Amino acid sequence: MQRRHFIASASALAFPTVFAQSSPKPPANALEIGCAAPLTGPLASAGQSVQLGARAAFEEINAQGGINKRPVFLSLIDDGYVPDRSVAAVKQLLARQEVLALMNCVGTANNAAAMPLVEASDILLLAPLTGAASLRKADYNNVYHVRASYNDEVARLVENLVDMHLDSLAVVYLDNGFGKELHQVGIKALKEKGLKAVAEVPLATDGKGLDAAVKAVMAARPSAMLLFTAGTASTSMTQAIRKAAPSMPIAGLSVTFSSAAIKQLGTEASGIATTLVVPDAMRTKFPLVRKYQKAMRAIGSDDFNPINFETYINAQLMIEALKGAGDNPTRTKVRQALAGIRKTDLGGFQVDFSGSSHVGSNYVSLGVLSKSGRYIG
Repeated sequence: MQRRHFIASASALAFPTVFAQSSPKPPANALEIGCAAPLTGPLASAGQSVQLGARAAFEEINAQGGINKRPVFLSLIDDGYVPDRSVAAVKQLLARQEVLALMNCVGTANNAAAMPLVEASDILLLAPLTGAASLRKADYNNVYHVRASYNDEVARLVENLVDMHLDSLAVVYLDNGFGKELHQVGIKALKEKGLKAVAEVPLATDGKGLDAAVKAVMAARPSAMLLFTAGTASTSMTQAIRKAAPSMPIAGLSVTFSSAAIKQLGTEASGIATTLVVPDAMRTKFPLVRKYQKAMRAIGSDDFNPINFETYINAQLMIEALKGAGDNPTRTKVRQALAGIRKTDLGGFQVDFSGSSHVGSNYVSLGVLSKSGRYIG
């Protein structure tokens, strides 16, 4: 990430397919994969991207005859980003033996609430969409992560901001399990650089207390703002800060801004820096990106964004596990096949599940958004 892109883009601001429903009944003889994700609530757009990316991958393989002549199907239950609803959804999916595995369940608190159920069962949970270190335990047998951890993302982000001499940082974090864990990770990363945040500001998931949060940030006079937030709170905080201080640099993690949020922000997204845990979904130099874009276009979408690309990648891994499980797949066979994936290059993104913590990738890069909402090359 280059300082001139980050600072110049932010300073310039001083001058002026819908799938939002739980899945229908799967077709007969389907290889069914379950998911609990928000199609409503503050992270609805993220859940819709999850649904879209998996759909592109599964329809791609189904167009080729499926796996052993059986279609792959995602049964997604809307949990509204509410942990209790996530638990209820996972219980419902576990009760159906036709569901061979779970994947792409969204949220730190949501996955934390559901993981005891997963570990008490025989089912695989692939690629929960959270980078929380607290959920990456060596004694978890059924949970396999793909994305790098939030610790990796925060460390990379802080290091780059400090290298750009933006060392007077305000930290705004979501006032829930996700945000509080990231807050601590961020403070630790700053401490390791000999720094202390000039402001540490909680923000409610529903955006309440926004005015007070903005005042706290502005009073600290930071050189940049770190957003450890997600969903609609990220959008509202960014819009409010852009109004109060149009040229203030803003940085976040891979989960901070959804594609819908970036579109809603419009030119106000210009100059925002974020981490990426998969390659840029627009970089067609990668064979995997070209394959993904073709699959997305096949279902009538050109909304190429990091979240649905990530879930497309996760679905590719699930497809490999289903193939490896043989003609008569079971939950145990699918889990064992997934665990056997070693140093696999999907076409520009490597995955290896040989580690004891079942984490397939530590890929982290950084990008700055342009006025068009795409990452600057």
